[in-house]
Amino acid sequence: MKIKLVIVLALGALVLSCNNKPENKPEIKPKEIAKEKFQNKAQKLVYEMTKKVGNYQTLLNKKDVVYTYTYQTPDGKSDISTEKYIFNGELSYGMYHQHERTFSDLKGPIEQGYNGKEFWLKHNGVVLKDSIRLKRVAFNRPTNFYWFTMFQKLMDPGLTYEYLGEKILNDIPYDIVKISFNSVNEKPTDIYQLYINKKTMLVDQFLFTVADFGVVEEPFLMTINYEKIEDMLIPTQRLYKKSTWNADVSNEPWIKVNWTNIKFNNGLVKDDFFQ
Repeated sequence: MKIKLVIVLALGALVLSCNNKPENKPEIKPKEIAKEKFQNKAQKLVYEMTKKVGNYQTLLNKKDVVYTYTYQTPDGKSDISTEKYIFNGELSYGMYHQHERTFSDLKGPIEQGYNGKEFWLKHNGVVLKDSIRLKRVAFNRPTNFYWFTMFQKLMDPGLTYEYLGEKILNDIPYDIVKISFNSVNEKPTDIYQLYINKKTMLVDQFLFTVADFGVVEEPFLMTINYEKIEDMLIPTQRLYKKSTWNADVSNEPWIKVNWTNIKFNNGLVKDDFFQ
């Protein structure tokens, strides 16, 4: 696989959208959308999908989550971390037991955190103030959180929905929905193109761009498989690589992402997310 592609894919996992980076966020108070207030058919389809997998209120009711995150690139390098999030406020923590992609020059465990106000980094229990490394943390923390909560956050304010029609893939009928983010200063933003299974109302795959790294012309395709965790369907198994807007994938190997050992409502408190 070309080195350039590996770098782009690895970086692409770090940033999904500039609109999704945490700021000093107030406590989340999600609202149910009345039927007559849907923008269009596309938004209603996304809403129906979240009812199937669980909406953000479902996450808020569970308060927090702890799970194991494994990310493996085609060259065999992996990151394995224990992830902890509090949903209200989008607090995020990761203990990297293996980090062959993230700060591979550091030996021993590393910890990353976002406490609602600032990002921080520890190596072998020692706080690091390196501004370059902290920028990487500022990518990792919101991105890992966003991946886990993505389907719920697709009902966030400030999104635009467009229905692109129907398509049959492998004898399965899909509704295709395009989702884009409001632009700031006319900067390019990411685009998602969901393939919502008409029979199950689940997203079987989706296309996405990585605008922050200039990947806006050709998307990546991510395929997902779900696992029933309590009353939610969580997309715990993911594969992705370069694609076309017709969902024709390249011949490159897949990047693999798995979430395991998922446990909700662990009694986490905000103090757990400070260095």
